[in-house]
Amino acid sequence: MSSTHNLFCALRENFPADLDATAISTAGDKPLAYTWRDLERSTAMLANLLASLDLPAGARIAVQTEKSVEALMLYLAVLRAGFVYLPLNTAYQSSEIAYFIGNAEPSVVVCSGKNFGWVSKIAFQAGTQNVFALNEDRTGSLLQRAAVQSDRHTPAQKTADELAAILYTSGTTGRSKGAMLSHGNLLSNAQTLKEYWGWRSDDVLIHVLPIFHVHGLFVASHGALLAGAKMIWFDRFDPKGVLARLPEATVFMGVPTLYVRLLAEPEFTREACRNMRLFVAGSAPLLIETFNAFRERSGHTILERYGMSETAMLTSNPYAAEDGERRGGTVGFPLPGVELRVSDEAGARCPTGSIGGIEVRGPNVFHGYWRMPEKTKEEFTADGWFKTGDVGKFDERGYVHIVGRSKDLIITGGYNVYPAEVEALLNDMPGVAESAVIGVPHPDFGEGVVAVVVAHAGAAPDAAALVGELKTKIANFKVPKHLFVVSELPRNTMGKVQKNLLREQHKALFGGA
Repeated sequence: MSSTHNLFCALRENFPADLDATAISTAGDKPLAYTWRDLERSTAMLANLLASLDLPAGARIAVQTEKSVEALMLYLAVLRAGFVYLPLNTAYQSSEIAYFIGNAEPSVVVCSGKNFGWVSKIAFQAGTQNVFALNEDRTGSLLQRAAVQSDRHTPAQKTADELAAILYTSGTTGRSKGAMLSHGNLLSNAQTLKEYWGWRSDDVLIHVLPIFHVHGLFVASHGALLAGAKMIWFDRFDPKGVLARLPEATVFMGVPTLYVRLLAEPEFTREACRNMRLFVAGSAPLLIETFNAFRERSGHTILERYGMSETAMLTSNPYAAEDGERRGGTVGFPLPGVELRVSDEAGARCPTGSIGGIEVRGPNVFHGYWRMPEKTKEEFTADGWFKTGDVGKFDERGYVHIVGRSKDLIITGGYNVYPAEVEALLNDMPGVAESAVIGVPHPDFGEGVVAVVVAHAGAAPDAAALVGELKTKIANFKVPKHLFVVSELPRNTMGKVQKNLLREQHKALFGGA
């Protein structure tokens, strides 16, 4: 083993002996094959380019580009050179980019060529010295500058506690916070998942997720690289394209929406999945209907797991049968080495089956929020557990259930309403595809419960009938005072329902805004 704790070195040590074997093949009309030697040489050249810029120790490298293998190489090169990687969602606009650049003060910004004009202006005004372009078609000033660099590079020596990446949270409540993740945080999680999910060198991962997020960048990419396993690389999810490559693959990771879209394809069959060993879902809740339909159609049971930007993965349904069954509606057990507890508002441990705040600790838990010491202190308990902000419970068999976010808790007339409970009942009703339950200002109750429902294709559920059915199943204070049927719910790029937008849309409903 290497004496350094640089995450790149741990990944590099697991490259296969045959460096000329294919590491990544791209999907699409003009597929490309990248060998392990290509990864070794290209990351060296990019790391040497960064080293040539005379950057300060701990310099941040901010990246907002379209998904490409070269973008993944850039991430690996930043690790290799010992700097701090800062991925930015491709959906972010100028005001958001200005905030991130102003807050993180990156020494280097890399953006898509189409955005170079406005991004470079923001970056230079904020004092960033170096701005490069990187496009999905292997063009741009970054690659031009790297092409003249040596393809040999000695990775930087790093300790386990030194920063590897800063991930900004989505910022649905106030300004985004930069979660600081160390080389040790990311490596411990990758090694745990490699063992728990049974990664092998002969695995083939279909990579369809964006790489500005934990799921695609860390869980998927690290998993394949640490196993020395091949990836089939899609720059975006294409259900028909995935189906065409599925017989070559063994592992697929997706958000729930992607599984719904696969199920919509008639060609998605058991035969198409004949070589698969693992389907993983995360980043948003997986409806039990999708879980069951997928198992029936494919013969595979989706493994649902739970994690967040501040911690990478925390829990997982079992991979191996001897560890238990994969249970729909749960996120499984705490991962080996991760401690998880459920606490009430007074900080006492909740008994089995009781709902409370989820708190965690372990080698995967982040080091705090970038330049926010007070906020960091608020988010940790006195005895060192991170308060995730999620609300959940342990069931009698030890499986973890996520009920929602603490900020989504509705307090109406002094009573607590957990949206997930009402949503689960609505989702089981005829004609309902999915639902979102929110609280909005109410002059009498503080908050009024509101439900927003999406109908199944061809169905037309009656709002009054749905509310009437709920009244027979739950306490009246939990029953929505209004229910709307809509064509779709607002989602972010990872498929999570944006309840903040729904709350904003309906905030004046009861005249209590």
